[in-house]
Amino acid sequence: MTASTVAARTGVKLSTASDAIRKLTVQGLLEHAPYGAVTLTATGRAHAVAMVRRHRLIEAFLVKVLGYRWDQVHDEAETLEHAVSDFMIDRIDEYLGHPVRDPHGDPIPGPDGSVSRPDAVLLTGMESGRRVRVERISDKDSQLLQFFADHGIGYGTVLESRPAAPYSDTIEVVIEENGTSLPLGRSATDAVWVTPVS
Repeated sequence: MTASTVAARTGVKLSTASDAIRKLTVQGLLEHAPYGAVTLTATGRAHAVAMVRRHRLIEAFLVKVLGYRWDQVHDEAETLEHAVSDFMIDRIDEYLGHPVRDPHGDPIPGPDGSVSRPDAVLLTGMESGRRVRVERISDKDSQLLQFFADHGIGYGTVLESRPAAPYSDTIEVVIEENGTSLPLGRSATDAVWVTPVS
């Protein structure tokens, strides 16, 4: 990743991103040569994975215990992940029974930093006529998350893909639990990762 990519993804000016990269490099969390790629050091990766764990456990807690909707938790977790102690994160993990996925299906790293990722593919690339299980849904668009929730699609939902109308640029899915048929456009299918169901 380059400094300009970091700036674009975080929504800050290149000079701000470059300054942050320089500081993190001095702290031993990043490796960066001028005009070159930015990479995490082993220490940086450990810190990053620990932060992902905190974030995803907080999201799971907000949904399962406090009744938040899955489209509401990301921003709240962004704030809380920097405020809670390691002890509280361990207690949340224990209270929730050591979950391995957050509400969106993203894997929650273990305390040792290990991550178990399903061998999932985008729904967009799934051939017609296949039964699939939703393994993960991107949390980048809260309105899309609400759309999926309104139609009964979430982590673990079983779908069957069917041919859509020609030239429609959609995929037709049938939600196994309720039999509802739903056309999904590319912006929706590009946000859903699935695995085949036998």
